Amino acid sequence: RCLGCRCKGGVAMASTLTFVIVGQNDQPVYEVDLTGPKEQQAQYLHQFVLHAALDAVDEAMWITKELHLKAVDRFNNLMVTAFVTPGCARFLLLHDGRNDDAIKSFFTDVYDLYLKIMLNPLHTPTSRITNREFDRKVRLLAKRALG
Repeated sequence: RCLGCRCKGGVAMASTLTFVIVGQNDQPVYEVDLTGPKEQQAQYLHQFVLHAALDAVDEAMWITKELHLKAVDRFNNLMVTAFVTPGCARFLLLHDGRNDDAIKSFFTDVYDLYLKIMLNPLHTPTSRITNREFDRKVRLLAKRALG
């Protein structure tokens, strides 16, 4: 397996793994590209696809009682998988086809970290998460669960 890419048929394809936490008022409070730096145009495309998926997430969250919504939207070869917290924060993961059980495990672990941030009396649900330790742990969880 190539470093930072996924090989299919001998042709290296860039891997996509972008994670975003969207607050109650549809503002991103945390975002990270888990596969490393990308071109500016690719970053904008990923942000656009994730933002466009919010409507699908809002529809899906009223249909099921589950927090993990699985794949809610698709764009070309990219999929958006979602997780909704009881406080209506949405976790979105843009990926190119990953194991659903691994994604569910990643979301559950990140939710535990998210709760610890929300328990801080100086942090509000709409303010950006800038905690370096949170970022480090999210990256570690992604590496462990999603490869």
